[in-house]
Amino acid sequence: MTSKELAWKIRRDAIEMTHISNGSHIGSILSIADIVAVLYATIMQIYPDDPANDQRDRLILSKGHAGAAVYSALAECGFFPTEELLTHYANGSRLSGHVSHLGVPGVEFSTGSLGHGVCIAAGMAMAAKYDKKNHRIFAIIGDGECDEGSVWEMALFANQCELSNLTVIVDHNKIQGLDYCENIIKLSDLAQKWKAFGWNVIEINGHNHAQLVQALIKQPTEKPTCVIAHTTKGKGISFMEDKIVWHYRAPQGDDYIHAVEELEENKE
Repeated sequence: MTSKELAWKIRRDAIEMTHISNGSHIGSILSIADIVAVLYATIMQIYPDDPANDQRDRLILSKGHAGAAVYSALAECGFFPTEELLTHYANGSRLSGHVSHLGVPGVEFSTGSLGHGVCIAAGMAMAAKYDKKNHRIFAIIGDGECDEGSVWEMALFANQCELSNLTVIVDHNKIQGLDYCENIIKLSDLAQKWKAFGWNVIEINGHNHAQLVQALIKQPTEKPTCVIAHTTKGKGISFMEDKIVWHYRAPQGDDYIHAVEELEENKE
């Protein structure tokens, strides 16, 4: 499966999952669909038949509210049946709204409280370095998440420890929760901030798969790498794109019908 095919499946699965569950965060899920697809289809070493394989690369979704994107990627890659995706957000389901590792093969760590997951990723990277392991650790964080002080404590720590096996991807869609990021806390030049903390920084279009691949391959540096991925909230569904309301709204009624039709028309 190509990364573009997987990205389409993630978007289609996510529309169905949030529609059935009346669950939130479809805008964020669509925002990272291309990033997640490139990671699972092209970049990461994964073992669907042996999820705990010690050689696997690790992904921590620090913006855990977009967990449906990771659940979809895992199911489409064979970690568990795709039919289970339809239980997302349901009472008793192991596929909780914010991504959970409890009983879910392929999920490394439960996240939701912003700023925590990326710190876990740094700890994993340090442990791998000390144990002389070759696997890589990736973390996807939100731009609004960069308001959290723990993100910058992690940035200092990772630079100090020269965690070249750690790649943080910032989903820079410019919207957080109920408003645009610049109206809440101005991020200014986000790339320069990460550079000032000693990181190798790459800025890309977060929906361009070729750029994602080039940014996410192993970089020739001893520094940790931060990929600033410029994205569009709600990407792939025209009436959801760059709309604040789709952070929490679920696709129902005509919105659901039109979203499905648009995806089918643009199927890779």
